[in-house]
Amino acid sequence: MRIASLVPSATEALFALGFGDLVVAVTHECDHPDEAQGLPRLTRSVLPSGLGPEEVDARVREITGRGEALYRLDEAALAELEPDLIVTQALCAVCAVSYDDVRAVAGRLRSRPSVVSLDPKRLGEVLDDLVRLAGACGDRERGVALRNRLEARLARLREATSGAWRPRVLALEWLDPPYVGGHWVPEMIDAAGGTGVVGGAGVDSRTATWEELTASHPELVVAMPCGLHVEEAAEQALSRRERLEALGAERLVAVDAAGSFSRPGPRLVDGAELLGHLLHPDRVAEPEDLGWRELTPATGRA
Repeated sequence: MRIASLVPSATEALFALGFGDLVVAVTHECDHPDEAQGLPRLTRSVLPSGLGPEEVDARVREITGRGEALYRLDEAALAELEPDLIVTQALCAVCAVSYDDVRAVAGRLRSRPSVVSLDPKRLGEVLDDLVRLAGACGDRERGVALRNRLEARLARLREATSGAWRPRVLALEWLDPPYVGGHWVPEMIDAAGGTGVVGGAGVDSRTATWEELTASHPELVVAMPCGLHVEEAAEQALSRRERLEALGAERLVAVDAAGSFSRPGPRLVDGAELLGHLLHPDRVAEPEDLGWRELTPATGRA
């Protein structure tokens, strides 16, 4: 089988399931695991580089408002690879090539590939998709085994934080304008022993006013700009430190959103464990090799 992965979370899942040797091409954003970085790239973004978060938001709204795509798919390169399976998503128009475009291209390919769309909104659906993806690759039991291992880790995390004080956590998936975390993020906060504020589990991320965010009285603010790694997230948060500190939280932390929060794949469990450590360091050990930065001024530490 030859697999083309058109979304980073699918690429991560395929390698975690042990199907990495079947993957023949990925997207321009697929940076994990290391083995994926040497594969042919099938996509590119139409957004110019160097834009600030407010400019990115404005350009995205402008382009999608015209009904145009944010990504370009190299159909000629895909045709040459003759995939048997294409893995994509239809959940977010900002995150990957349009699902309708992928279906149309797949119908024109000589190899007549199957198309699997992974569109989870809840943490449990992310884990269930691992089973579905493994089944599409011919070995469903690999998915069952991986899902069981990840569920066991989440169960241990919930047990470790059971009965503890649950701090109020505000997850910001974009900073200008502010977007509050939805989909699986509130469930990650809950599993970590926190109380999510403003955002809702299983619903789309949404914009909020700074007044609404202040009124939520967060104790921990987590900057997780969608698709960005920790240093970029920290840079954006620090450039808006005054605004973020005005929310009144005791702590401000930047995390690796691209690695363990915004992509609905196996590493969401790593992100939940990191939140557990941030909220309850006496109960949850710090995960290894997971980027995050404490941005709280020394005078403001709880």
